[in-house]
Amino acid sequence: MNENTETPVTVIGLGLMGRALAGAFLKAGHPTTVWNRTPAKADQLVAEGARLAPTVGDALAAGALTIVCVTDYRAMYELLGASDVDLDGTQLINLTSGDSAQAREAARWAEQRGARYLDGAIMAIPPAIGTAEAVILHSGPQPDFEALEPALGALGTVTYLGADHGLASLYDVAGLAMMWSVLNAWLQGTALLRTAGVDAATYAPFARQIAAGVAEWLPGYAEQIDSGSFPAEVSALETDARAMAHLIEESEAVGVNAELPKLIKAMADRSIAAGHGGEQYPVLIEEFGKPRD
Repeated sequence: MNENTETPVTVIGLGLMGRALAGAFLKAGHPTTVWNRTPAKADQLVAEGARLAPTVGDALAAGALTIVCVTDYRAMYELLGASDVDLDGTQLINLTSGDSAQAREAARWAEQRGARYLDGAIMAIPPAIGTAEAVILHSGPQPDFEALEPALGALGTVTYLGADHGLASLYDVAGLAMMWSVLNAWLQGTALLRTAGVDAATYAPFARQIAAGVAEWLPGYAEQIDSGSFPAEVSALETDARAMAHLIEESEAVGVNAELPKLIKAMADRSIAAGHGGEQYPVLIEEFGKPRD
């Protein structure tokens, strides 16, 4: 038997995602212990070969690796901070959703109690867990990640981001920003075309082509952002702002909501007023980097 199948794992929290995680470990051959406040949620996993631990402490002791996937960080503290729970020597990976500050604080909290701690984020839906399409992000000490990487591979495509425990959470929300922005742009265009009788299925291939083309710009635009220099190699921001105005006018003329393009144009107008009209679109990073009331 190889190392991957010999690693005993524990999963604490058996919501839809927790059950998917435990199921993937079982399928990969890992001895798997589970715990949940409602024990009945473990029934199917137990039928598949998992062991249901009677207590959180027993669950922690059973695994060389413990995955925590609960409602929020408060729930994690309540479970792992109980007086009868010993974290000393435990390897924890917290896949509970939260923000970067919570991740960093949880790392300090766990390490003060003798645990080794990695924070993570799941970029997938439960049915994708155990396939290459499931991307699992990790941040924290690199040696801990490298030691666990073979076992974590049972969950999907595992990625290490860096020693800062907050990176997984930040990448998570940055990914959500991309997802919603692409979808919202597509919905805006779909709403416009529907006024002319074009259905969403007809527009979708064209929209996909545009999205893929824009994605190709990102590496070059990233170089401009990182260097702090935004020469207008393709188009100046003031030219883009005129196109934004056209989008707003067309939306209003056909009775489509124009709030989204108006928001982006307001940011462009502020950048132009600050003297950046002759620079390329990524100069807007300075507006995105400013908090607004």
